[in-house]
Amino acid sequence: MANFTERDEGKPVVMGDEKVGMISRVEHGTAHVKPDAGITDKIKSTLDWGDADEDTYPIEENHVETITDDEVRLESHM
Repeated sequence: MANFTERDEGKPVVMGDEKVGMISRVEHGTAHVKPDAGITDKIKSTLDWGDADEDTYPIEENHVETITDDEVRLESHM
């Protein structure tokens, strides 16, 4: 289970070898990610982020593999 705190704000979010964004804020234990401009539609679809019309997107706990001091790593085999 992902346990996000304000200390996670500013961490990069990665999936496999690709950086998909950065945590812009944590509210009530939910991390909100500002996606990188260059992420693919396939990754957006996998994460249920739809079109890139939003400024930030919440990370669903079931997508998180690990949270370290340096990054948030998402499951790459979704």
